[in-house]
Amino acid sequence: MREKELIVYRDFGKEGGLLAQMAWIARHFQEKKEKAGRKLYECISGLLELAGSHGFYGNLWHCYLSNLLVNHENSYSRACEIRGAVEGTINAAVLHDIAIFRELFTFDFAEAARVLDVPEFARVLSYEGNEQESRVYNTRIRDRICTLAVRLAGAGSAEEMKERLTEFYREYGVGKFGLHKAFRIGHRRDGDGEERVEIEPILNIAHVRLSDLVGYETAKRKLVENTEAFVSGRKANNCLLYGDAGTGKSSSIKAIANEYYDRGLRIIEVYRHQFRDLNEVIAQIKNRNYRFIIYMDDLSFEDFETEYKYLKAVIEGGLEKKPDNVLIYATSNRRHLIREKFSDKQERDDELHSNDTVQEKLSLVYRFGVTIYFGAPDKAQFQQIVKTLASRAGLALPEEELLSEANKWELFHGGLSGRTAQQFVDYLSGTR
Repeated sequence: MREKELIVYRDFGKEGGLLAQMAWIARHFQEKKEKAGRKLYECISGLLELAGSHGFYGNLWHCYLSNLLVNHENSYSRACEIRGAVEGTINAAVLHDIAIFRELFTFDFAEAARVLDVPEFARVLSYEGNEQESRVYNTRIRDRICTLAVRLAGAGSAEEMKERLTEFYREYGVGKFGLHKAFRIGHRRDGDGEERVEIEPILNIAHVRLSDLVGYETAKRKLVENTEAFVSGRKANNCLLYGDAGTGKSSSIKAIANEYYDRGLRIIEVYRHQFRDLNEVIAQIKNRNYRFIIYMDDLSFEDFETEYKYLKAVIEGGLEKKPDNVLIYATSNRRHLIREKFSDKQERDDELHSNDTVQEKLSLVYRFGVTIYFGAPDKAQFQQIVKTLASRAGLALPEEELLSEANKWELFHGGLSGRTAQQFVDYLSGTR
């Protein structure tokens, strides 16, 4: 085994511990049987733990190797994400590494287990019935990696194996940005104890589609047009979705994440107290081949809060140009984002340059080139939403009775809105 000769695919961190142990076993199982046997049992434990944490099935050793390859961000894998195969000398170095990985895929560890009298190893070569929820991947991503493991193991040569891996990078990307569609901001401490910004995957995002949202066709069309331009590499604008509560603003953003994931769109959710991290977040994503929407839900500021000034500079106006692969999408119940009171009028009357103050507060809204209004439905629209949702839920209820019950529900549960309609239909579905 030549795992120490890897050039591009090396430094797997703590994830590479199992690789080193299995490679050692392959080299020494004939002459150091006792130690090799102990190590093999340790590896069995590690692979079974991997099945539990990642949800893998089939040949767990192959799944482990595939997981290393799809998560290793290097000059080659990042160049291939979304774009596919690249030209240049790097291909020779990658082929060298893939040849080593092919040795790891094809080595007969079953024979080593027989020599070491470890029959339990057979369990990790054909692991079945894994219905556990992955703590690392959702089911769709888990299945892609397990399928890739089979395809890589079946490659007839290192060249074919490299082609199949490159195809995976082109179709799905590499690392956390390739395998996940939505992210949040976290923090971790490095070896020096310094706190650093970490972009963390959100494992389970609601699988809503734009077609699931009843009504708001004009609003959805404007959102799609702007997002379509963005993922196509054309000029697009920061976007503000504003209007009444429960009208589908946040659901529309989730739908956009689902609709455009396969075309390289990723969503990063940022809360107001994290605005100080935005520069670091942008620095981490600006040179990737994905398109990123930085998403701010329920964005608004009290009149005494000043974070909006920092946000203005980040969105547009700082010394460094905002990368072309980054846009800001926000939702808010307020059109102007910053709360104003009648008492503000008296203060403006007393201020010498009152217009400057007003313009400063409004200028945040002007940073959003596209503003989309989501208004509360009227009675007829609300009833249409209820009927559509009830039909999708398979509720066989006379229309007159359905609408009568819906009218009663909205009076005590938030008024006329798409959210109220959905909650009403969910209630009916759970009680009938």
